[in-house]
Amino acid sequence: MQIIEMNIHESWQPLLEQYTFNVDQLYSNPLGLNVYPPKNQLFRVFEMAVQDIQIVLLGQDPYHRKGQAHGLSFSVPTGEKIPPSLRNIFKELKLEFPEREYVFVSGNLEQWFQREKIFLLNSSLSVMEGKPGIHMKIWESFTDDVIEFISQNNPKCVFLLLGNFAKEKAQFIEDKTRIVYGIHPSPLARGFIGSNVFLKVEELLGTPVNWYNLL
Repeated sequence: MQIIEMNIHESWQPLLEQYTFNVDQLYSNPLGLNVYPPKNQLFRVFEMAVQDIQIVLLGQDPYHRKGQAHGLSFSVPTGEKIPPSLRNIFKELKLEFPEREYVFVSGNLEQWFQREKIFLLNSSLSVMEGKPGIHMKIWESFTDDVIEFISQNNPKCVFLLLGNFAKEKAQFIEDKTRIVYGIHPSPLARGFIGSNVFLKVEELLGTPVNWYNLL
């Protein structure tokens, strides 16, 4: 399977035509381990037109357990247990917007992606089962270029960079005033809860975001 078989928006063509992706080889690893997300969801996030992006929410790499990763950072399919980092994101949203009375019953962020135009990008697009971070070097230069391409072609969007790894991508963003920095939402890190990062995102956008998730 090659990238041209996937449902990628034409606005990414000037960037993607600079790369050659051997997707079949990526998923045929010598260790015999599963690779996530499923092959047909590897470039899922690029279904969104670059000009439509309202917020870039950058994750590290996909979830590395079966059934979790589906091509959108921090998100899991409906019915999957909400991962700890995403639980903290939901907790912070409730703290920042108590008047909105958010109730999150699913970890599926599909509506953030489709309705709110939140570009849920991972710095590494793939991972091997049980081996977090193993594909980071494969994708690092590509996702650097993705961030730079968004910055050059969509000056209105806001970049939400959570954690030190995400913050390193700031060097590829031309307008530093469009960046919100924060602590990673992992329970292993301290300082995310009470950081008001989502309020800061809305202030930069100049409009409220519907963080509610009905799935």
